[in-house]
Amino acid sequence: MAPMLEVDRLTKVYRRGWPAARETFRLEADFRVEEPGIVGMMGPNGSGKTTLFELITGSNSPTSGTVRVQGRDIHRVRTDERDRLAIHYHQSYQVRHFSSLYPNALLERAGSAYPMVHLFDEPQFNTQDGYIGFMLDFFRRLRAEGRLVFLCVHPNERFHLEILEEICERFIFVQKGTVTPIADFDGLVAHEPCRTYLGGLLTERAT
Repeated sequence: MAPMLEVDRLTKVYRRGWPAARETFRLEADFRVEEPGIVGMMGPNGSGKTTLFELITGSNSPTSGTVRVQGRDIHRVRTDERDRLAIHYHQSYQVRHFSSLYPNALLERAGSAYPMVHLFDEPQFNTQDGYIGFMLDFFRRLRAEGRLVFLCVHPNERFHLEILEEICERFIFVQKGTVTPIADFDGLVAHEPCRTYLGGLLTERAT
């Protein structure tokens, strides 16, 4: 069986200037997730987290490499069906529309009626009674239904870290375009770039 998600030697390079364009940002990623689960993601602003989500959903084109969702190259799937494989929820839970240089008639069908990969990009965790529990139950239900969930959080409160520790089974840390898969929460908070990123928030958690 094909992995749920396979990110294979993926790069995205942005350049600016003319006639001698200079490289302004580079994202590099290479990882796979074999089975349904919940993956936590964090990293500083501007590190490439949203760009990675856009590449996984096919709303952004890679410079090189491939993204396969259950064996299908997302960038070769019809633009009006890519969200049946991978869907990106922004902070307001809006879903971005896709475009492609190629007409849909020349692209493949998604082969799925419901998104297999759900990417939540810094969702708002309202602290009103029951809301966080409702959201965590929703993520668990998606996993139980055989989906892969990515939860990207920019922790600025202690409870954000506690949510990641409770709900996520593995992690990805992104910094300056470098994507580092990490096996568990202990590994995440031991990762030196992550410790620097969390700073006092990590100390607060430990006391």
